Amino acid sequence: MKQKVLRGIAAVVLIGAGVWVGVNFASPLEAESNALTPGSVQDPVVTKSYVDEQLAKLSGGAVGGGTAPVADSTLEVVIVPAGKTLMAGQGTEVIVRVGKAIAYSSDASGIADLTGGTDLTKGKSIPTNHLLLFPREGRGILPDPNQKNGLTVLVKGSYTLQ
Repeated sequence: MKQKVLRGIAAVVLIGAGVWVGVNFASPLEAESNALTPGSVQDPVVTKSYVDEQLAKLSGGAVGGGTAPVADSTLEVVIVPAGKTLMAGQGTEVIVRVGKAIAYSSDASGIADLTGGTDLTKGKSIPTNHLLLFPREGRGILPDPNQKNGLTVLVKGSYTLQ
């Protein structure tokens, strides 16, 4: 019984001594010793205008501050007459609202039908009320030759009627 008490006291003393040594003689943590001081040569403080200038150099244009050109984000109602083709610019979005439309492409690639999750190649029928994205120029839509009337579409972005 006496040995158990002595062992318990020795354990408490050793644990207490370890805690005391750890608190009083601990070296800074490794993470803190590598921390950089803000504003030092290793971690300079920069201004927003400097960051904008560097980003403009990388992107080839102005960034921020309202100086960058903003894409037109309004939807325009466009009537495509029979016999004409709406040629969309790169990044243009189109929604066919009235009429039957056919996809047109100058190459083997097509138009992204974001609603249906498909690629519409040249000559395929375009469903109404589907959002179409034109990834590059040389693609468009035209009214189905079997209908007398043209198309009514909503367009966001650049386009021409040919």
